[in-house]
Amino acid sequence: MINYELLFIMKPNLSDEERKKIVDIIKNIIVENGGEITREEDWGKRTLAYEIKKLNEGYYTLLNFTSNSKVPGEVEKRMKHTETILRWLIIKLGRELKKPDKLEKKKSKKAEVKTEMEI
Repeated sequence: MINYELLFIMKPNLSDEERKKIVDIIKNIIVENGGEITREEDWGKRTLAYEIKKLNEGYYTLLNFTSNSKVPGEVEKRMKHTETILRWLIIKLGRELKKPDKLEKKKSKKAEVKTEMEI
C-alpha cells in the first residue's frame, strides 16, 4: 500500500451538506477501490492565490489515504467530472510518513546526538 495526500478546493457557494456529500463521495471512491482514509482535515473557506472560474475563494479539504497505485487515477477521473471541485492535487508521500512513530524516534535520536555534541 502506498501513502497519498489529496488536497482539493470546492466552490465557495456550497452549503455544509453539499460539501459533506462531495467529501463522502470521494472517500467512498477510495474505500471502494481498496484504500483506507488515514486522516481528514477541513481547512474551511480560504482566499485563492489566483482567480479560478471567476472565483476568489474556495473550501479546502485535505485527505490522507493509503491504497494501491490505481486509486489516485480513479479519484482524478471522478473529480474531472465534478463541477463543484475547482482544483485538486494528489501527492505520493514518502515511506517515513507511513509510520510516524519511527519518524519521531529518528528526530529524538538526532536531538540527543546534537545535545551530546554540544556538551
